[in-house]
This record gives sequence, structure tokens and C-alpha cells, in this order.
Amino acid sequence: MKGRVIKSTGSWYLLQNEEGEIFKARIRGKFRLDNIQHTNPVAVGDFVDFEVDKDGLALIQKIHERKNYIIRRSVNLSKKSHIIASNIDKAFLVVTMDNPKTSFGFIDRFLVTAEAYHIPVILVFNKMDAYDEELIQEVNYYKSIYEKIGYETLEVSTINGFNIEKLKSKLSGITSLISGHSGVGKSTLMNVLHPGLDLKTAVVSDFNQKGQHTTTFAEMYEWPFGGFSIDTPGIKEFGLVEMQKEEIQHYFPEIFNKKSECRFDNCLHLNEPKCAVIAAVENEEIAPSRYENYLIFLEEVQEASNI
Repeated sequence: MKGRVIKSTGSWYLLQNEEGEIFKARIRGKFRLDNIQHTNPVAVGDFVDFEVDKDGLALIQKIHERKNYIIRRSVNLSKKSHIIASNIDKAFLVVTMDNPKTSFGFIDRFLVTAEAYHIPVILVFNKMDAYDEELIQEVNYYKSIYEKIGYETLEVSTINGFNIEKLKSKLSGITSLISGHSGVGKSTLMNVLHPGLDLKTAVVSDFNQKGQHTTTFAEMYEWPFGGFSIDTPGIKEFGLVEMQKEEIQHYFPEIFNKKSECRFDNCLHLNEPKCAVIAAVENEEIAPSRYENYLIFLEEVQEASNI
């Protein structure tokens, strides 16, 4: 029997077969030894073959090859990674300017991870109803940086329904990933898109302006307007794992486009002579925040390779 993993809780999974039936499932022991660089052998979004035993429990026998996946560094194991979700058509990163504020570092880390696994991203600027003129200007500044590179952006509000129908049309008929910091309103947004979900929501702490975690495990939901979305836990950091320092620049489109103009083919855009990327930063063709994060990620990958 064929199905798709719609929820993972560590050792147990929920599967949905082609007829829409739901099964509680476990995996064969041998899968625990495969793909040892990942802490979880099966991820939400995986297509699998399974058998059902006499008690109605499913046993996963085969995992089909993934089109793509998105990962974060394992919390406890620095050399290992955790697959958040797989077989994603498009990712939607929910961003807020306040309460809490999404940093350039978090956005760029997500985008680099998505670029590495060929997942298109739309930046969704949420809570637009709550922003004063200064914060709206900040939204416009963020948008100008990322739209110039080629990323699509969308402003939304769950309070007044602004652009919710437009968001629905972008989600319809595909498998999407919805991600973002805790507190950016992911669960509220999903409840508005599908009132029947009734996902837990939590207020942002006044003490540190950080959101409370409301999603513990990744889970896939089917939209009433067509398509599926994977809701992810509020993720603090995406780990730049499985990457070499030379390839980081490939996942910054504006840096990669300038690479061919550098004097040296192996230029890392640090302090090499006649570096087109450094010149582009000085000429404000490349946003300083993007270049700074490129340098941070470069150093991080270098340090990881020395562990």
C-alpha cells in the first residue's frame, strides 16, 4: 500500500493512503541505520510503501526518493541534521517586524537552506494591521532587498483579512511548507485559512517579545481549497549542514550572479583583489545585510568542518 507521512512524533508516524484513510505507523528497524547523518529516517511529506498488520498498525517498508527536503541542525548532535519536511513545492516564510521581529539573519538562513534544496520561497509579511508608519517603512525596506534578488513577497493580516484570498490562491493545489519564528502568527494564519483546524495559538511574551512554541512536531494539513501545507515547529535556527564553504555563495543569487566578474575563479569575496562582489556591496548593488550574513555563514561552515 502507498501513502504519505502527514505527522511525525519521533518514533510514531501518521500516514494517509491514496484513499484518504489514516494509519498509525512505525518503521522497520533497518531504516534506523540508513542515512545516519539525519536523526530522523522518515519525515513529514515522505511518500512510503507500507503494510498493515492484524491490529491495524502500519509498518513502513520503503521510503521513496525525495524530490527535495529542508533541514535544520540537530539540537543535541552538532554533526547531524534533522529533516523538517520533504517533497515541498513551495515554502512560505512568515515574517513580522515587531512582537517578535524577524531578523535578516533568520530570513537569509532560511533562504540559503531553501536554495540549496531547490525550494522556491515566498516571504509573507504578517500582522500588517498592527504596524505604524515607521514599521511599514521597515516592511518596504525588507521587501526592496528581497524583491530585487527575485523573491516574491506578500503582505497579509489575519485581523482584517488583508490579502488572505491571495495567499489562498498561492497555496492552492500544491504541497507547501509554512515556517517562521515562534510568535509570528503561523497558527493563527492557518486557522484563518482553514477554520476547522483549530490549531493552538499563544500570545507573545511581554517580557522578551518572543513567541511561545505552539507547534511541537511538523504536521501536514489538507486545505479545503485544495493542496496540502506542512506546519513546522517554531524554529530558532536552521543549520547550514551538508554544505562546503565554497558553495555558500551559490545560494545567494545576487552574489552568484557577480561571481563570474571576479578576477579569481575561486574567489570567496573576503578580501581578494578585484572582487566584483565586494565592489557591488560598496556600490549598494548588494545589500550590506546580505553580504554580512554571507560572511557569517561562511565562517560558521568553516568552523563546523573543523569540529
